[in-house]
Amino acid sequence: MLAEIAAASAAYTTIKTAISQGRELIDVGKSVGAFVSAEEDLKAKVEKKKNSVFTKVLGKEGDDFEEFLALDKLKEQKRELESHMRLYARPGMYDDWVMYQGQMRKQRKEALRKRQKEAEELREMLSWIFIIVVLWGGVCGAAWWWFFS
Repeated sequence: MLAEIAAASAAYTTIKTAISQGRELIDVGKSVGAFVSAEEDLKAKVEKKKNSVFTKVLGKEGDDFEEFLALDKLKEQKRELESHMRLYARPGMYDDWVMYQGQMRKQRKEALRKRQKEAEELREMLSWIFIIVVLWGGVCGAAWWWFFS
């Protein structure tokens, strides 16, 4: 969780500096991507931890405040970026940034879906290979037992 917070903070600083210097959003596209990715990763980790079996069984809620503060810090940074973009950047830059974030989220979701589909296909293929090897081994073993018994 600390890695995501650090990545988001570094990206935030880079974006804020670039916008205050009048640079375009495309000049810091990598940092925007890092900020959005860090935010999404942090939210995913919080949700995963919240829905974890161990958390439910053990009732561990000690890190809830830390997670809340991290998400709140990201919200505040997003608000500051919005204000910065509306004040110092070209007109419509914030709207472009919001659209860019949406595009990146769609790309990540599509990539995740693709990886999951490939993993499922691999599991299915390995299952069939295992079944064929077991059946072939059984047939060969039965033939060997039949001929040599």
